[in-house]
Amino acid sequence: MKKRILYILLASLSLTQFTSCEIDEMPETTLHDQNFWRTVLDLKMASNYFYTTLPGLNTSDVTEDVWSSYGYSNSGDATKINDGSRVAPASSGDYNYYNIYQTNKLLESAPLILEQGGNEKEVNWYVGEAKFFRAFYYFEMFKRFGGVPLILKTLKVDDPEVFADRATREETFNQILIDLDDAIKLLRSADELASAKEYGRISKTAAQAFKARVALFEGTREQYHKYGDARKHLTIAKEAAKEVIDSKQHALFSQPSEGTNGQRLNDAYYNLFQLAGEGRSNKENIIVRPYGVNRENAISSVAVQRYYEGSNVLPTQNFVDNYLMADGLPITKSKLYKAPTKETTHAQYFNMKDPRMSFTIFKRGDEFISSSNYTIPNPRQHRSGYGIRKYANKEYWNLQASYIDKPVLRYAEVLLIYAEATYELDKKISDEDLNLTINALRERLPQINIGTTEAPNFVDMPKLTNAFASTNGLNLLEEIRRERLVELAFEGFAYWDLIRWKTAEIEMVKPLIGSYLFTEFITEKGEPWDPKTQVDTKNHIILQPASLRKFDPEKDYLWPIPTTEIAKNGKIKQNPKW
Repeated sequence: MKKRILYILLASLSLTQFTSCEIDEMPETTLHDQNFWRTVLDLKMASNYFYTTLPGLNTSDVTEDVWSSYGYSNSGDATKINDGSRVAPASSGDYNYYNIYQTNKLLESAPLILEQGGNEKEVNWYVGEAKFFRAFYYFEMFKRFGGVPLILKTLKVDDPEVFADRATREETFNQILIDLDDAIKLLRSADELASAKEYGRISKTAAQAFKARVALFEGTREQYHKYGDARKHLTIAKEAAKEVIDSKQHALFSQPSEGTNGQRLNDAYYNLFQLAGEGRSNKENIIVRPYGVNRENAISSVAVQRYYEGSNVLPTQNFVDNYLMADGLPITKSKLYKAPTKETTHAQYFNMKDPRMSFTIFKRGDEFISSSNYTIPNPRQHRSGYGIRKYANKEYWNLQASYIDKPVLRYAEVLLIYAEATYELDKKISDEDLNLTINALRERLPQINIGTTEAPNFVDMPKLTNAFASTNGLNLLEEIRRERLVELAFEGFAYWDLIRWKTAEIEMVKPLIGSYLFTEFITEKGEPWDPKTQVDTKNHIILQPASLRKFDPEKDYLWPIPTTEIAKNGKIKQNPKW
């Protein structure tokens, strides 16, 4: 770690010199911190860097679901986590203290601003942001590696802490909570930020919502992996989520309208991932990664649609089978469900299902690229028979750049956290709490036609109640988890949910199955599928047989510490079996 911290020290000086200072503020070959940290604006400029580190729309940010059984990728690197071929790396960007160093630097420099007359309240805004981001960076390491060295100050190369031992899992998590609690006290509300035209900065409710996320992760992990104080952390998750709900700073995004047959329409779920869902007018956004508004903007990304189109992330049938039918029942129980046959079309398979399936996955007729609408999955690219529709935008596909903000934490997640923590604490949940959470998500969906085009019959998704679950033999915990899976689909949660629920050893060794090999896949003009495509006994595409799926429960619930870190610091011990 000593060598890495030296790099951090040098990189930090370079970053500050070239992005935050005028040339005439100091000698050409010398940078003194006291010459930079003068005003609140300097704190703000330093804090701006943290926002560039939020999960975005690059390949590494959108492929985490591939690690689970719900996504598939043609990329060999993306599948190493689930095929048993992964080894301990020499180094890893996931085990990195550079950003933590930057938060420590801001925290240590804030008093300098106060000494020079800076407004204490304004200084505290950016102290709060630094505390939030330090918790954010530690949680990213924590969920992968467990306990890690806790570095809470800037270090010189000869400081003893350079060779610090790993903190325990409990100590690391407690520090995350301490930082978040400090941030909550100092940050502005979402409405205050909007009034100040500072939408996109971390708010008080953002820190509360993130606290709920991390506490649910650790509370459920403790419960199913059998260690720690699960009840304590589940209570923290529930209470933090409820604080966000009661703040009235956020609400589900909704765009209801009336269709030609009098049915209720609502494209809000789709538009969450389009320009229409951006800004404070969409109060569902709690944390976002902002992008630019034109091609010249330096923070605009490449077109995220290309990652999905190019086989980086594809839904599997393992995932698709989780969508409920219009009667609120899974396909294993619903009378509305009909298994596909050679006469069924790909688009027909979407009928009478939870509308989020159509908002999340392409079907024939959907806007795709400027030259054409979607027809059938491309056999080279959408090899699973499914393609992700989130963020799809034909204008940006042509530009090969996307300016749609990335939702990092949505109010929908807060509702799901509250529902899950409530049930996990007491093994029950009231209908009132179900209405507050699960049913609120369903109410913002459009109605579903269970009739025909000629004789339509539009219905709402039924509410999930205790009576409905009992009557239909449903497990409420399974239904809460299902709702989470489909609502947050391909937003980076599926793999980590399997980890915390300790179900990865069950789900991740199952074969990966794609869609039914529909007749039109083979007969479509242009680029048809090979009729010899490997399928199972139900005519579903085989993506990865069970023989190639590996998960060792004694090893794979934690990630390996990079070997160079262990070599440089003999106190750091490797995770079990790595």
